[in-house]
Amino acid sequence: MYNTFENPFETRYSSDEMKKLFSQDTKFGLWRRLWLALATAEKKLGLPITDEQLDEMRAHLDDINYDVAEAREKEIHHDVMSHIYAFGVQCPKAKPIIHLGATSCFVGDNSELIVMFRALELVKKELVEVISVLSEKALQYAELPTLAFTHLQPAQLTTVGKRLSLYLQELTMDLEEIETTLENFKLRGAKGTTGTQASFQKLFDNDEKKIFELDRLVAEQMGFKKTFSVTGQTYPRKYDYKVLSVVSGIAQSCAKFANDMRLLQSKNEMQEPFGKLQVGSSAMAYKRNPIMAERICSLSRYNISLPVNCAMTSSVQWFERTLDDSANRRIVLAESFLSIDAILLLMKKIISGLVVNESVIKRHVQAELPFMATESILMKCVKKGGDRQTLHEVIRIHSIAVAKAQNEEGKANNLFEKLKNDKAFENFQDCFDDNIDSREYTGISEVQTRNFVNNVVLPKLAEQK
Repeated sequence: MYNTFENPFETRYSSDEMKKLFSQDTKFGLWRRLWLALATAEKKLGLPITDEQLDEMRAHLDDINYDVAEAREKEIHHDVMSHIYAFGVQCPKAKPIIHLGATSCFVGDNSELIVMFRALELVKKELVEVISVLSEKALQYAELPTLAFTHLQPAQLTTVGKRLSLYLQELTMDLEEIETTLENFKLRGAKGTTGTQASFQKLFDNDEKKIFELDRLVAEQMGFKKTFSVTGQTYPRKYDYKVLSVVSGIAQSCAKFANDMRLLQSKNEMQEPFGKLQVGSSAMAYKRNPIMAERICSLSRYNISLPVNCAMTSSVQWFERTLDDSANRRIVLAESFLSIDAILLLMKKIISGLVVNESVIKRHVQAELPFMATESILMKCVKKGGDRQTLHEVIRIHSIAVAKAQNEEGKANNLFEKLKNDKAFENFQDCFDDNIDSREYTGISEVQTRNFVNNVVLPKLAEQK
C-alpha cells in the first residue's frame, strides 16, 4: 500500500458513490447485463436461445469470477474475450450464445456511456444541493452592502447577496446544460463490428426490421430510449467532448466562486469554515488558509483541461476506429467525473459553513463610500445649476489627494470636507449628506437578488423533487 502509486481521487478527494460508478464491479457488471440484454432481444426476435440460458446468465450478473478473467487475459491479452470466457465458465449452457453477433465495443462503449449517464445524474444531484444552499445565503445577505469591483478596484456598491446571485446564475446555467444532455443521451446500441450491422444481417436473414428492432430493444432493456443512428466501430468520440464540456462548465463556475472566496478571505470579509483543531500553517500558527477554495481551483484547473483531450482524441480517429483512444479514455472520462464530484463536495461544505464578517465589510464600505457618493452629489449639483465638467474635475482632484493620504498616511476619508470647503461647491452645500446610508448606493441589488432566487432558481429546484 505504501510503496506504490495511489490515485488521490480514490484516497483523498472523491465520494464513495462516484468511485463506485467507475469501479470494476460496475464496469463488468454492466458488460454482463449488456450480454443478457442482447441475448434476450435476440431470443425475442426469433433466434434459438432458451429461457434456461437466459436464466443462467441472469444468475451470474454480479458474482464476477475475476480470477478466471485475469488469468485468461494474461494468455490472450484481450479483456473482452477474457470476460466472455469467464462468464461462459459460470454459464456453460449459455456459453455458445454470449456476445452473439457483437463486437468488443458493444460492451465497452455502451457500458462507458451508461456510467457517464449515471455519473451525470450524480453530478446533477450534487449541483442541485450546492445551488440550494447558495440560494439560502443569497437571500440571507440580499440587503448587505459590499464593495463591487471592476479591474479589482473598488467601483460602486453591490450587496453580498447580489454577488452570490452571480455565482448562482452560472451554476443554474450548468444545471440546464446537464438536464439537456441527460434528456438527449444516447447509447451506441448493437451496431456490429464496424457499425454496418452485417453480423446481425446474417443472424436475421436480411430482415432489416429485426436488425433495427434489436438495437432498440437492447437500449430499452438498459433503460435508454435513444441510440446513435450510425456509428463506426465506436460511438462518435466527439460525444465525449460534448459530455465533458458540460462537466467542465461546472468546474469553471466553481473556480470563479472559489477564486473570489480566496480574495475575500484575504480581506477578512468572508471565510470558509475552519475546524477547531485545524492547522493553517506549519510555521505560522495564526494563519487560516482558504485550503478548500484553493483545492477547488486546483481541481477545476485540471478538470477544465480534459475536454481538450477529448477533442484531440476525436480529431485523430482514423476511419471507423483506431485504438489510440482506449488507454487515454480509461483515465480522462473517469477523472473528469471524479474531480467534479470532489469540487462539488467542497463547494457545498464552504457555502454551508460560510462565515460573513459583516463588520469588516461595513468598515471597507465606509472607507470608500464618500468616493462612490460623489456621482450622486454631482447629479444634485447639476440640477441646481452647477457645471458638470467643472465640478467633475474638482471631485477628481480631491479624490486623488484623499486616496493618497489614506494609502500613504493612514488618514480617514475626509473627501466631503474637502469638497464642501472648495469654492466650486460653495453654492451646493445642501447637496451633501454627512450621514450616508450605504444601502442607497446599491441600486436595486436586493430586488434583483430576491427576484432571481424566487422566480428563477427556486422554481428550478422545485422541478428536481
